[in-house]
Amino acid sequence: MDFTFTEEQQAAVEAARAVFSGVAPDGVLSPALTPGAVAEEFDRPLWARLADADLLSLVLAPEHDGAGLDVIALCLVLRESAKVLARVPLLETSAVAMTVERFGSAALGARILPRVGRGDLVLTVGANGRTGHDPAELAVTARREDGAWVLDGVQTAVPWAQCADLIAVPAHTADGRAVLGLVPRDHEGLALAEQVSTNGELFAEARLDSVRIDGESLIDAEGAWEWLRGLLTTGTCALALGLGERVLSMTSEYTGKREQFGFPVATFQAVAVQAADRYIDLRAMEATLWQAAWRIATGAGGALPPAGDIAVAKIWASEGVRRVVQTAQHLHGGFGADTDYPLHRYHAWAKQLELSLGPAAAHEEILGDLLAAHPLG
Repeated sequence: MDFTFTEEQQAAVEAARAVFSGVAPDGVLSPALTPGAVAEEFDRPLWARLADADLLSLVLAPEHDGAGLDVIALCLVLRESAKVLARVPLLETSAVAMTVERFGSAALGARILPRVGRGDLVLTVGANGRTGHDPAELAVTARREDGAWVLDGVQTAVPWAQCADLIAVPAHTADGRAVLGLVPRDHEGLALAEQVSTNGELFAEARLDSVRIDGESLIDAEGAWEWLRGLLTTGTCALALGLGERVLSMTSEYTGKREQFGFPVATFQAVAVQAADRYIDLRAMEATLWQAAWRIATGAGGALPPAGDIAVAKIWASEGVRRVVQTAQHLHGGFGADTDYPLHRYHAWAKQLELSLGPAAAHEEILGDLLAAHPLG
């Protein structure tokens, strides 16, 4: 296991920093300040800049006009995006595209992946807060009928659904297999009802009433949904890490300038100890993130399946990002509660990331099940 980043991965980080450098985390109306305010559309100009910088095609294979990099490179870019709370469906689009490339048909990949890389096609996926550990937990059913697939059910908390072109809907078949259907947003039988997330972004409840899709638009390869969910979870950990790093930096800047009794409060032992504890949280979040991403990228063996490393990373991400923003609020004093200061936005986004794809307790259960099935030693 070598966590040294390659030249290509480092170049992706530099490109991401250049693109995100002009993004203001409080550039849209804050739901905390404006009752009823909801950010309905994502940042289209930023999306175009990501496409121009080849960051939307980063993880696509060269035959689909991509750079052929892996999930580690994606997580490096997501980490940078979270530092400015970038309002783009980068994780969802990239994760679904990687799953299509790995598990979908060649015809499906050729039809949609080059358009994804150019920024012309936006993808999202329904993956709510449940663990998704058992296909039977999936709320949408899929059945074969007259040579097509028919999807029925309700998928809640779908991010960016109102502005995505294709929605990846996980479903289960009568024999208990997990499958993944790609449904156009305006498809007959699909209805979207507005939901608002913890961070004030617009989500959707997707109701599927006898939605018919062709065989090419349904991915039924073994392990496809589980692999996609692992990607989403690992990417969420990268977002939590980037957010936490920016919040700790904001806290360091503030406590270094704020004086009491003639000294910066950062020099007080109680403040320094709290900041040091949060730094340790971030380094643990980072180590477990790269372990999980490395397992996905390389397929390397281990004492547990990659799902174990992903669960550990999400446990640290959920607990760590919560502690980081809580300490930041405390050490900022009154500024921590001031809605003219962007910290309140980071707090709301941190809570959203903490709970997305299952909180720490849910992943502790997954880890316990894996340890029971694969005893160590």
